[in-house]
Amino acid sequence: MQNQSQGPLDQRKSARIAARGLHIDPEVRRIATLDESRALMRNGAILQGGPGSDEVDVGNPEHVPVFYLDGDAHRQRRAAIARFFTPKAIQTRYRAIMEETTARLLAEMRAQGRARLDRITFELTVAVAADIVGLTETTPTAMAPRLERLLRTAFSQARGVGKWRDRLLRAWYGYRFYRADVAPAIRKRRGQAGDDIISQCLAKGYSDKAILIECMTYATAGMVTTREYIVMVAWHMFDNPALREDFLAADEDRQMAILLEILRIEPIAAVLYRTAPEEMADARLGALCKGERLAVDLRAVHGDERAVGACPHAIDPDRAAREGQKGEFMSFGDGAHHCPGWQVALHETRVFVDALLRIPGIALERAPDLSWNAGLMSYELRNARVTCERG
Repeated sequence: MQNQSQGPLDQRKSARIAARGLHIDPEVRRIATLDESRALMRNGAILQGGPGSDEVDVGNPEHVPVFYLDGDAHRQRRAAIARFFTPKAIQTRYRAIMEETTARLLAEMRAQGRARLDRITFELTVAVAADIVGLTETTPTAMAPRLERLLRTAFSQARGVGKWRDRLLRAWYGYRFYRADVAPAIRKRRGQAGDDIISQCLAKGYSDKAILIECMTYATAGMVTTREYIVMVAWHMFDNPALREDFLAADEDRQMAILLEILRIEPIAAVLYRTAPEEMADARLGALCKGERLAVDLRAVHGDERAVGACPHAIDPDRAAREGQKGEFMSFGDGAHHCPGWQVALHETRVFVDALLRIPGIALERAPDLSWNAGLMSYELRNARVTCERG
């Protein structure tokens, strides 16, 4: 196969918007190498420090989203949800959902001859995440627009009057999401427990409000980020015929290597924050002060030639194997807070993009609009339009 690193030196599409939008407080220690970032993420004494973590009341850890927990409470919760994200669960439970939803969405696209990528990929990610969470009493087609409106206001960057307007809208959209999607799922599982997150929450005595927060957490972590990933991968494939040819001719392992390389140069999450709860010393990080905040700059880490090799901003599916690294590098974090659903996201992306690119006459009619979400510290891709032969 052709080595894709023979293309342009810098194949990143989101670098410019990230350079403008990404700001790390100068008082926060910036971590920019792979070795140091792994040391930080694997240090169990250093705490989660992401957006909102200082506002979460962990007095009752059983009722706090797993992403905000640390230590024993975090380990216990991760162990409780681990079975939802195993390779077996992907193959025996979610793969059919991925394939059936993809087939339906692409059939609808073929009937129309066109589609907006961010909309259909969001419906796919909603379908998969909803099965994991237990939001299965309404259809993904109906749920996706409600979630889209809610999430748009939840991470609004408006100021002044617009800020208050979006707060009111967020409350209204949150209420609609709860009444239409969350409450029916709760009622069903109070009568008959399922194998999902909501059933676990009910068994532990969660309130309806706590379950709504849990659903929103998974929506942000699973649905939103995977949508951006799928659209970004598709964009690269349409713009790089050699990469597209390689992907379509490849077996599943090489397809995964290609997907991971795209994510390495286009990380969805740009920064991972951590906080030192007390004065301590780390062999790689040195002395840490009590309350010191640290930030893993994923774009810098993935551009560290000492770890990723030459031409760090080019797509090279053979890179990780050649450098003796795992293909994900730091794209899904590391240590105890390593993203639990990373393999689900990869399989969703592979299934959808592979099927999309095989549609007769498929073409990118309009490249996506690229913007920056300061709240999520991530890029967003909207309004990409694809066309195909009708049939």
